Amino acid sequence: MLGYQKAERGAAEELFREVNPVLTRYFRARASQQGMSEDGLQECWLRIHTSRQSYRPGAAVLPWVLSIARNTRVDQSRRWRRTSGREVSIELVPEPHSPDPGRSLQNRLEAEVIGQAMKGLPEGQREVIWLLKIAGMTAAEVAKRKGSTEAAVKQKAFRAYVALRHVIANPEVSRAK
Repeated sequence: MLGYQKAERGAAEELFREVNPVLTRYFRARASQQGMSEDGLQECWLRIHTSRQSYRPGAAVLPWVLSIARNTRVDQSRRWRRTSGREVSIELVPEPHSPDPGRSLQNRLEAEVIGQAMKGLPEGQREVIWLLKIAGMTAAEVAKRKGSTEAAVKQKAFRAYVALRHVIANPEVSRAK
């Protein structure tokens, strides 16, 4: 351990060779899952490394290491109790690139309804909605492009939204036309 504190060549390997079997048994005996014992062992070695300067020369190495191991295990246990109820197995999380066919169909149907409703709008309102929502322009930019005022653009957009809401809320009305 003194050599490890002084960063002597081979001291870390020797310490690992001597202490790792004891630490491995310690964590395996106290872990409820295989992954927990491996995680605890790695965290313990990290703590040993970061706190190696706190080792007092002449003291027994094994009790010092085992006290770090015990503290690591206690912290790991507390962390597990705090997070175990909130964690979800990775197998239960849906893949982001596998679209839900039902949702995709619903999106297409909604887009079709909105597209049909847009066709029923007057040309000026349809163009304002297109520029605001599809092209992503601001009301000021649309007004400048149309040679109108910002208030007039907002009024057209409002009237278009009201008409769209009405058609979407009452689809039978739009089919009857």
